[in-house]
Amino acid sequence: MIQWQKSTFSSGSDGSNCVELAQSHGTLLLRESDHPDRILPVSPDSLVALLTRIRAGRTS
Repeated sequence: MIQWQKSTFSSGSDGSNCVELAQSHGTLLLRESDHPDRILPVSPDSLVALLTRIRAGRTS
């Protein structure tokens, strides 16, 4: 069973507006709480790049 962890920046009192992260067999997985069946496998480098861009306020 995959253990999902919610982002500390997730909002909403019901917890339905969350980005979740997990690890399975050495692969990082991302999903959105609204669509838990849509799972995006990402490499550690890709996740770092995504978070860096988000923190910088860039979307493209």
